[in-house]
Amino acid sequence: MTQEVFVVAYEGDDDSGTLLEYAIERAKKEDAALHIVHVLEWSPYSFLTPQEVEERHSRRKEELARAKAVIIDPAVVKASDAGLSATGEIRYGQVVELIAEIARQKSAAMIFVGRSGSNSISARVFGSVPLGLAQIAPVPTVIVP
Repeated sequence: MTQEVFVVAYEGDDDSGTLLEYAIERAKKEDAALHIVHVLEWSPYSFLTPQEVEERHSRRKEELARAKAVIIDPAVVKASDAGLSATGEIRYGQVVELIAEIARQKSAAMIFVGRSGSNSISARVFGSVPLGLAQIAPVPTVIVP
């Protein structure tokens, strides 16, 4: 029997660790593996000069390395230390679409996401990550307060 996979849409700034801790506890109870994902928002600009594109590419590499070291690696270690099989991944793009795509690719059983604390106008007009995932996710989405 194949082990179920839970995808965790992890921002890494979860001060209390609630999202990751909840996902770890659920995975332990259900003998599931965790795949922890951090998405860096990235929008391509076609009007940049070649030099600006190169500078942006360099910053992107730095952001990836920093996110891996500061967000993904510690989260994977925490899940592994709890006795779970855990992997991590960093992607660039639109958060909701990428998390849903990764859940499909991994044949995930569930997605865990933290509740957005944003009350901004843009969040209300354009939606939030938890709301977006609840609408398009291919599997159940657990919104952790």
